[in-house]
Amino acid sequence: MVRHIKRRKFIALGGAAGIVGFAGCIGEDAEEEANGDDDANGDDDANGDDDANGEEEDFGEAEPDEGGEVLSWHAGGTEGTYYPLSGDVKSIVEEHSPHGIQVQSTGASVENVGSLQREEADFALIQNDIAYFAFNGTGIEEFEGEPVENLRGIASLYPETIHIVTQADSGIETVEDLEGASVNTGDVGSGTQVNALQILETAGVEDFDEQNTDFGTAADQIGDGDVDAAVTVGGWPLGAIEDLAVNQDIAFVEVEEDLREDLMNEAEWLAEDTIPGGTYDGVDDDVETVSVQAMIATHDGMDDEIVEDVTTAIFDNTDQFTTQADFIDVESAQDGMPIDLHPGAEAYFGDAEE
Repeated sequence: MVRHIKRRKFIALGGAAGIVGFAGCIGEDAEEEANGDDDANGDDDANGDDDANGEEEDFGEAEPDEGGEVLSWHAGGTEGTYYPLSGDVKSIVEEHSPHGIQVQSTGASVENVGSLQREEADFALIQNDIAYFAFNGTGIEEFEGEPVENLRGIASLYPETIHIVTQADSGIETVEDLEGASVNTGDVGSGTQVNALQILETAGVEDFDEQNTDFGTAADQIGDGDVDAAVTVGGWPLGAIEDLAVNQDIAFVEVEEDLREDLMNEAEWLAEDTIPGGTYDGVDDDVETVSVQAMIATHDGMDDEIVEDVTTAIFDNTDQFTTQADFIDVESAQDGMPIDLHPGAEAYFGDAEE
């Protein structure tokens, strides 16, 4: 679906970005709505493909020990970062605690907040900006005036880098060059769309053709020349872009210094970031951009001891991660935390500081 849009919808609102006009995915039909486009959060975020249908797959059933619980862990789509990272979590928690983890592929952040709100998930991965919006009842239409009061934080994990990808010969070098272009901004209602529209708005890009799909489809659209640029959000390297770069000459649109400063002044959860040269085939130079944080969230109905067990298993064994292993560390686990911690997480991190 292509929409020709005049965009002046991003506003600063109590330190939060206001994006309006999204399809919602927080109500009872959240999973169906989010998966209609297949992925409700870029990531992360997110970052689904046709497997992001709410079914458990690949990692097998939860395997709790005697006295342990089966815990539902909502991840993201299988082509992003959340899903393989959740496989690491499953292995670590099941080895170092009595509990079993059932990983579920989802539309990621926005959908996952809805699952936590309804207590259909025990734990979930979300972006820290989406957590802020949800907890404070602001920022995007789904949450406006309706804070998700039972949402609780556990830990920050790693930066979710905003990638703006295009064909190498597109001639698009700055965000401002996207005026009049066709841009895939991620699934409707997703964290990726929030970030993409924030960047475009802040850069003064008002008129563009917006397309909304998951990361895998967005990469295909770049490869086929169906869109001029696509915004994806996740820890590098992103699998969909890696695959694209093997078969297609690509480039990234840099978020230049002045624009980075404007964005960070408007949204406190954003941070400067760099995609190192050589991360993707054919892209040899560093690319300056911004990022949000991926984080683990839960809800206030979760048992304190279970949350502490899971948190302890994860952060006492960070050396066992194979995805984003360079970033996951107890020392940075509260960086960019935008919401109240669950008491079980407070207990662990309070002990860790002593």
